[in-house]
Amino acid sequence: MHGDDATPALERTFSPWRLGALQLPHRVITGSMHTGLETLDDGGAALSAYYAERIRGGATLIITGGLAVNAEGCGADDFSVLGDPASDARFAAAAAAVHEAGGFIAAQLFHAGRYALLDGVTDAHGRPVHPVAPSPLAWRSAGAQVPVELDELGILRTIDDFRVAAERAVELGFDAVEIMASEGYLINQFCSPVTNRRDDEWGGDARRRRRFAVEVLRAVRRGVGFDVPVIVRMSGADLVPESSTQDETDALARDLVRAGADALNVGIGWHESKVPTVQAAVPHGVWLRYAEAVARAIALPSDPTAPTAVPVIASNRLTDLRDAEDILARGAITAVALARPFLADAAIVDRSRNGHFDAVNSCIGCNQACLDRSFVKQPVSCLVNPRAATETRYPLTLSAAPAHYAVVGGGPAGLIAAEDLAARGNRVTLFEADAHLGGQFTLAARIPTKEDYALTVAHYSARLSELGARVEVSHPVTVDELAEGGYAGVVVATGVRPRTVDIPGASLPHVLSYERAILDGVPEGRVAIIGGGGIGIDTAKFLVLSHDPAVRARAFEEQFQLASPSTYLESDALPQRTRVRERPGAAPFAPRPGSSVTVLRRTGKFGAGMGLTSRWVALGELREAGVQFVSDLDYRRITPEGVEVIFADGTSSLVPADVVIVCAGQVSHDPLSAGLAARGIRHEVVGGALDASRVDAVRATRQGIDAARRLAA
Repeated sequence: MHGDDATPALERTFSPWRLGALQLPHRVITGSMHTGLETLDDGGAALSAYYAERIRGGATLIITGGLAVNAEGCGADDFSVLGDPASDARFAAAAAAVHEAGGFIAAQLFHAGRYALLDGVTDAHGRPVHPVAPSPLAWRSAGAQVPVELDELGILRTIDDFRVAAERAVELGFDAVEIMASEGYLINQFCSPVTNRRDDEWGGDARRRRRFAVEVLRAVRRGVGFDVPVIVRMSGADLVPESSTQDETDALARDLVRAGADALNVGIGWHESKVPTVQAAVPHGVWLRYAEAVARAIALPSDPTAPTAVPVIASNRLTDLRDAEDILARGAITAVALARPFLADAAIVDRSRNGHFDAVNSCIGCNQACLDRSFVKQPVSCLVNPRAATETRYPLTLSAAPAHYAVVGGGPAGLIAAEDLAARGNRVTLFEADAHLGGQFTLAARIPTKEDYALTVAHYSARLSELGARVEVSHPVTVDELAEGGYAGVVVATGVRPRTVDIPGASLPHVLSYERAILDGVPEGRVAIIGGGGIGIDTAKFLVLSHDPAVRARAFEEQFQLASPSTYLESDALPQRTRVRERPGAAPFAPRPGSSVTVLRRTGKFGAGMGLTSRWVALGELREAGVQFVSDLDYRRITPEGVEVIFADGTSSLVPADVVIVCAGQVSHDPLSAGLAARGIRHEVVGGALDASRVDAVRATRQGIDAARRLAA
């Protein structure tokens, strides 16, 4: 499909294996992700293009986002239902596109259960539908309804709906199906004592709670026969208090194998869990222990280290195929499933196969353009790859009239503009005033949990070199120079500068901008941070969290009391790879006790503007570290002793501080556009240089590619 040669370092990853009746050439699956493209009224064009580009980049088997088996199983009104004519047409087109590109595709059979948000959703007869569940218990979410308890007839009908949906998927051209029984959805709800309070044949003890999952699998197997692989996405750990035990999870795995599963794909966590599972703060590979526990549970009794009775697939917080190789080489796991990494880089498989790891556009775990959008029912994309899920909007076709373009500024917006221009056959010169590329990502990569931002810069640097673009660092270009260069157009991506504050004492020597603090470090002592938005939160993380990923991984395990590593394995933890490129001259920094850091904010929520799925995690990290948060105040003055504040009731207080760090936002830095306009030079201003009122990296990278397309159609 994509060639047979693999770098020796990934020998296990690129070895063939069998998934039921399918022979697959390598062990990297494109895991399920709801994209929001599934219900677009475009005949499936966007979804087909998205899937096909990943197959062309080396993927072999794609598992779709959840396809509801009936209307009441929809996650929301942007989900598709198998059997709906319009949905079926879109997915038939997507399956055909995957096959034409040389790959395979599996339909994920989905029922949200009590997680369904069904306002506005109707059945085939136009009647409103309501969430259903094993017991009438609502979950903790705004807008969640108390679900209707399924009666015996409803349970049997739902089981048969899974069978009918599986049969329909095969008719549409799918090569396999995956039953979603994890992440807190309906089947998982039946398995858990937290959500299943029944005392009949479908609840009570653990065996009866497992019955629904087993009967769904049996029904699906009857429907598709043995020529179509059936994967079960089961929960390795719910991460919810008083939910299924490890022994119960092991028993479920064995029951599923006996009932005919061709593979077990091990998921982790529920949406309502207070344990983060997919954010950048989650250590790479930390969830492997649960997949390996499932593998141990179904291993042949005579040899617990031998291949398992059916393949076990590991997933969650795997972004690097070198880590996948480490996992697979240990023997318990047969394959890995990656979802967000395929958003970040459609060609992650081929680039890794060829040993071009620096060229991989790595998922940085930010969630800003994927999960954060999905939860508000917007189509997903990717901060570091704005073409993701927008392939029909940004086709990779050559410019109609290739020319020479200049890009000024090597931050995210400038890098993406330069890459897009060069990829479409244009000559590109990128000017960066600093000694290296990266812009705001250079600062971000210095923040604990955000080290992977440096990998984005590495990718675009490698990509520009591959495309023959000229990159000039330490070159603060002028309007005169740009005019003399004869460029067909200029992208101005000169970024932002820290905003200063008009507070008496702000010019004292112990008052630092966030940029200086992060790049140069902070003297020992008490710190007050002025500003509690995203920059203030990141600065606090810089001060109090360990800068050693391995130390943070151990702290994460202890904080959330994760299960012990599998006893028959030598080690459960992956090495926390250090592939981060430090800024030349940046000072090393050791964290100080969290109790010495106070974050101040005039009004509003701390971390306002941060991503929906990341804000609560970051604030939790800081509170765990002892950081103090004080709000609803005004600043009177800064003194050598600290920050004097006044509260709404008129009382005042001194926040003691040996160092004060100002995190009051940014201002645009654009020294070029006025001069370019005066000379009549075509140009586009993007990113923070255009608007620093709320610096948004997703918006900036989108502006970068849009500017490239406007200049060079």
